[in-house]
Amino acid sequence: MEIESTRIRVKVCGITNLKDALAAVAAGADALGFVFHEASPRYVTPWKVADIVEILPPFVAAVGIFVNRPRQQVEEIAERSGIHVIQLHGDESPEQCLDYRWPVVKAFRFGPEHRLPALEHYRVSGVLIDAVVPGKWGGGGVTLDWELLGQILKSLPSDFRSRLVLAGGLTAENVKQAVKLIRPFAVDVSTGVEESPGNKSARLVKEFIDALRTEAYYGGVA
Repeated sequence: MEIESTRIRVKVCGITNLKDALAAVAAGADALGFVFHEASPRYVTPWKVADIVEILPPFVAAVGIFVNRPRQQVEEIAERSGIHVIQLHGDESPEQCLDYRWPVVKAFRFGPEHRLPALEHYRVSGVLIDAVVPGKWGGGGVTLDWELLGQILKSLPSDFRSRLVLAGGLTAENVKQAVKLIRPFAVDVSTGVEESPGNKSARLVKEFIDALRTEAYYGGVA
């Protein structure tokens, strides 16, 4: 049975400082993403994340993003930082996503020349779909082909969208269109609300979340 979301959840990813974290929460973010991939300009240390997580209000999820890290390192960082959810953003196999003590979101990159694997093999709490950018693990602000993705999603079980997180070049200007076409459980934004890599704009974050809180989109998308 397909689960209907009462509203689209929002994850603001690439948070690097307390000011941006609190601004995102004040704007209505449901989750904050912290990048533990050292090659990223949005990399943040577990100790800094721990200081932020400690003062987050209830029901705001802290998500740690990892790229091809050994399981032991992922677990150590998760413990040290106090995150609530693990996001695996590399080449992890279905087996490598199992048996964590935290909920796992598995991220996949998608594009015309970079198709999705058999998603039904991944027994995870959430599936995030991002755009492909050569040489990078993140989408880099590149917009997904929503029409193509929507066609592929039609072949998946009807309840798949209840754990789908949509990323890839989302902004306040295009997120309504993306949500209408894909109908995800949540959306993930980073570049689209930044002044520079790792520095969020409180104004852009608020505009992005407000775009999803209009009457037409707050109670689910037809």
